[in-house]
Amino acid sequence: EVQLVESGGGLVQPGGSLRLSCAASGFIFSRFGTTWRRQVPGKGLEWVSRIYSDGKTDYAESVKGRFTISRDDGKDTVFLQMNSLKPEDTAVYYCAIDRLGVRGKGTLVTVSS
Repeated sequence: EVQLVESGGGLVQPGGSLRLSCAASGFIFSRFGTTWRRQVPGKGLEWVSRIYSDGKTDYAESVKGRFTISRDDGKDTVFLQMNSLKPEDTAVYYCAIDRLGVRGKGTLVTVSS
C-alpha cells in the first residue's frame, strides 16, 4: 500500500522552529519528488515547497529563507525544517507525491504566543 505519514507538528511561539517529517512506504521513494502544501481551515491549499528526486528544491516566496526541505532516501523520508515561524504559518501541512496522486493526512502547525 502506497502511504505517506506526516509528523512533527505542534504549538510553537512566533520566532520558533519545528521540523516536519513525511515518511513514505509502499513504493520506491527515491524515484519521486515530494511536495509540501498547507491549508488554513476554510481556505485553499497553498503550495509551500518541493524537492525533486535529484535533490533540487523550490520554495514559495512566503517561506523562502525560513524553510528548508530535505530528503533521506535511506529512510524514505522528506523533512521540512521551519524556522522563524510566524502566526501566518499556522495551517495543516500535507506532503504529497503528485505523480502517484498520493497525499498524507496532514499535521497541524500552530504558531501562537
